[in-house]
Amino acid sequence: MMERTLTGMLTTSLINDLIEDQLTQWPEAAANFSNIRLVRRRNLILGDFHCAVQLNPARIRSSAANVDARSIAERPCFLCESNRPDCQNTLSWVAGWQLLVNPFPILPVHFTIVNPSHTPQADIPLEMAAMAEAAPDLVIFYNGARAGASAPDHQHAQAVLKSELPLIRLTEECHPASRPGWMSSEDFRLDLPFSFLSAVITPDKTGMEALAKCRNAFGMDAVTGLPDTGLLNSFMWIDESGLLRIVIIPRRAHRPDCYFSEEPLKRIVSPGAIDMAGIIITPREEDFMALTDEDIRRIYAEVAFADGLPSEIKSRYKV
Repeated sequence: MMERTLTGMLTTSLINDLIEDQLTQWPEAAANFSNIRLVRRRNLILGDFHCAVQLNPARIRSSAANVDARSIAERPCFLCESNRPDCQNTLSWVAGWQLLVNPFPILPVHFTIVNPSHTPQADIPLEMAAMAEAAPDLVIFYNGARAGASAPDHQHAQAVLKSELPLIRLTEECHPASRPGWMSSEDFRLDLPFSFLSAVITPDKTGMEALAKCRNAFGMDAVTGLPDTGLLNSFMWIDESGLLRIVIIPRRAHRPDCYFSEEPLKRIVSPGAIDMAGIIITPREEDFMALTDEDIRRIYAEVAFADGLPSEIKSRYKV
C-alpha cells in the first residue's frame, strides 16, 4: 500500500496521475475502470430534468448491499485502513481525510474520501467545503446513512467530475451566483421529479452561517414522519465564479417499492447521490431495458419529495 500526503490543489493532471498510478498496481480496479468504456446509457427527459439510466453490472455489490444493522455488524469495515487491499493506495488529504480511487467506479473519475477514524455517517461533513475548494474540477458528495451509503458505519464522501452530473448544471443555471444563501428548487418554477435545497455560499459571515445549516440537516421518514439525519444526499462544489455551491436532497426512504417487488416487477435501483443527480445506476440489463420515464418519476417520488419539501425542512432554511 502506497501512502502519500497531498497539499495544495488537486488539479486535473494530478487526478489523472493518481488514477493511472493506482490502476497499474490493482488489476481488479483496472478491469473495472476499463469496463467503464463499455457502459450503456439511455437518456430520459422528465419535464425539465434531463437524466440517464446507466447499465453498470459491477455496481451490484453497492446497489444490492445489505445495510441493516446486523449485516453491518457481521462484516469487517471495508473502509478501515486495516481491512483494505494491500494494493489500494492512500492519499492523506484535507483535514487528514484519505483520498482513495474507488475500485468500483460509476464514472471515469471516481474517488472515495474516507474519515481516518471509524465513525458512522452522521451530519454532512463540513470538511467537504474545503475539499471542493482544493479540487475545483470535482463535486464532493455525501450519502446519508439511509440514503445510499453502502458503508453507513464509516464516515466517507465521494467525488466525481462536476461536469458529469445533470443536477449540478441545472442548479447553476437556476440559482444565480448573485443570489447568495439558500433557495428551494420549488422557486426555480420548473417541472422537476423531486424538490431539493440549493445554496450559494459567499466568503463572509453570512456565507459561513449559511454553510452551518448543513449541520443536523435532515429528511423525513416516510413511515414514521419523523426527521432523520440519515435520509439525505448532499453535494458541494466550486462554480465558475469561484463560489461554493451546496445542494441538499432531503429523502423519504432509501429504496423504492420496486426494489422489494417480486420478479418480473423487481428493479434493482437503490438511489444514492449520483442517481439523484441524474444518473440512475442499474446493475442488471433487464432493469436497464425496462425502466421508463414514468418508472423513474415514481422511484424519485418514493425516495424523495415530489410534491414540495415539508414545512419543517423549508422553515429551517427560510425558503
